[in-house]
Amino acid sequence: MSGSLRLSHGTWHPRMEAPPEQQGGGPVLVRRRPPEPPALHERLKARLRQSCECSMQGAWGLVRDLLPAARWLRGYRLREDLAGDVMSGLVIGIILVPQAIAYSLLAGLQPIYCLYTSFFANLIYFLMGTSRHVSVGIFSLLCLMVGQVVDRELLLAGFDPAQDGPGPGDNSSALNASATTLALGLQDCGRDCYAIRVATALTLVAGIYQVLMGVLRLGFVSAYLSQPLLDGFAMGASLTILTSQLKHLLGVRVPRHQGLGMVVRTWLSLLRSAGQANLCDVLTSAVCLVVLLAAKELSDRCRHRLKVPLPTELLVIVVATLVSHLGQLHARFGSSVAGDIPTGFMAPRVPDPGLMWRVALDAVPLALVSSTFSISLAEMFARSHGYAVRADQELLAVGCCNVLPAFFHCFATSAALAKSLVKTATGCRTQLSSVVSAAVVLLVLLALAPLFRDLQRSVLACVIVVSLRGTLRKVRDLPQLWRLSQADALVWAATAATGVLVSTEAGLLAGLLLSLLSLIGRTQRPHAALLARIRGSGFYADVTEFEGLVPEPGVQVFRFAGPLHYANKDFFLRSLYSLTGLDVARAAARRKEQSPEAGVLEGEPLEDTGRGRVSNTAALVPEAAGFHAVVIDCTPLLFLDAAGLATLRELRRDYGALGITLLLACCSPSVRGALRRGGFLREDRGDVDEEGQLFHTVHDAVQAARACPRGPLTSNSSL
Repeated sequence: MSGSLRLSHGTWHPRMEAPPEQQGGGPVLVRRRPPEPPALHERLKARLRQSCECSMQGAWGLVRDLLPAARWLRGYRLREDLAGDVMSGLVIGIILVPQAIAYSLLAGLQPIYCLYTSFFANLIYFLMGTSRHVSVGIFSLLCLMVGQVVDRELLLAGFDPAQDGPGPGDNSSALNASATTLALGLQDCGRDCYAIRVATALTLVAGIYQVLMGVLRLGFVSAYLSQPLLDGFAMGASLTILTSQLKHLLGVRVPRHQGLGMVVRTWLSLLRSAGQANLCDVLTSAVCLVVLLAAKELSDRCRHRLKVPLPTELLVIVVATLVSHLGQLHARFGSSVAGDIPTGFMAPRVPDPGLMWRVALDAVPLALVSSTFSISLAEMFARSHGYAVRADQELLAVGCCNVLPAFFHCFATSAALAKSLVKTATGCRTQLSSVVSAAVVLLVLLALAPLFRDLQRSVLACVIVVSLRGTLRKVRDLPQLWRLSQADALVWAATAATGVLVSTEAGLLAGLLLSLLSLIGRTQRPHAALLARIRGSGFYADVTEFEGLVPEPGVQVFRFAGPLHYANKDFFLRSLYSLTGLDVARAAARRKEQSPEAGVLEGEPLEDTGRGRVSNTAALVPEAAGFHAVVIDCTPLLFLDAAGLATLRELRRDYGALGITLLLACCSPSVRGALRRGGFLREDRGDVDEEGQLFHTVHDAVQAARACPRGPLTSNSSL
């Protein structure tokens, strides 16, 4: 730390390999002169020329950017990758079938539409996705959000959302009639027909939002949904899903509540109807829950030994379907069953524009949640496997997974963590596994779907409840999160509580607002401290955190651990005045009111609203204040705005009026540039003025301040 460092502003050219040697010893720091940026109209012309230029190479590059499969399929390695892709695709396809049938309860739709959604989503993401490992398809949280909008619109249209399946005395599904009306394109249709129209309209609008975000390169927006917010949202939505499935577990019919307090009102309805529980459904639910939970625990403990996860859900559904069919549980005990599931595909249909306008606002949280989960999962798997994904292309891919299938009676999709983990564990290498999964779903759509006609809805509810096990377990992480960051823990808890007590959309909004307020609060009131030198070195540390530090006589070293902007400039000044014991603004103002020959005003206490009263020994001149220089450590100072620059200028003026020198140390290049442009440094003096006020280390600034105990430093002071 003993050597000196000088700024040179001579004629040395920035492209020279080595700077000239300083005459008199000591290294020279030569500032590079950045090239002149092109004019705005030149940049616009270049962008326009590049965008409008047409060539075969450019067209092929655009195709490969929009369809990444065209890029990686050419280098696909059959021997290394095919076996793992086929195995993982088969496993995911086997998992998708029971999940698709079960999640139809959440969405308030018939199971056939969930199978359509799983089929088309896998094919489109295979072509457009940049992640090799995520599984895109139906997702429980999105099914819940779609189901809430569907229920609301059914009520407004005069339908009863509670009639979501065949009950006692009615073993025929309304899907047959509604499918006929859909195929004929009639405007008047039944409950199931209107429900899928609402779902497709909602999905198309959400997909358009996502495609627009991808085109406008707004993939960074998902970063504002923090992980505690997403975990809290998932917890609140999981509790809502659990509540919605209790009626199927018990075999009771309760109204589907909407609006504020939906979960609480549903619980009250369940308590009033508990005496009407169907004994057959209760026993079936108990057995299935025990089997599924035991199998999940066994699979978790033996996951290192099992090459392929146990298809427990599929086995339970197959066995339960056989028992229900052979025992005629619906006819004998009134147990609610899935009903007829047709085969094949329905004719495409354009979503209703009128419904799209009605659900345009509901599609906003749906699009945000879908895109955020998809991008975060894609980036997580890319980091763990050593490749890169493009967030904007992921938005386009997920958006197209919603836009295009909306014309084929599908609803909203996104990446799902559980299936993605299974996909990775079973040897997935590329998205070719999605084609295999789509083939499995296609087989069910064309031939096997009617076999699940007698499957009890209580079994499907068990599959849904057990799938929430991982999310509900995250509540155990809340104490650790509280110890790590109380603000993040509050965001988690508030998001979950609002989602349960109000609605899932309100929970997402509350979590987003709290996250932004937490971020603002951390930058508005950052930590401020005085620094002192570590004995025997040129490094400085916080005096409140460490002992045995050596204070510099006559110099106060102040650190503000955050940016300086309009929202925290007052806190910056209060912290500086309180820690140094001198309210320089008030002192300079009183000194200005008096004559220049006025004496020292001593013994008057300084008061600070943020930190209380300071020492009553503070005075208006350096001798009484105990220091003649203030050094601000700008290492944590990320940026300055106009208000922050004005604050520093006024602070330097007030200190200068009292004969106290203000110096800045460790400024980043962006902060130095802002100081130069904002008038803190004189443009006409250039590096000469900067050399006397900005220093590369705190120790250099302290040494310079001690060497010049009165007034501002000269322009040729050493750095």
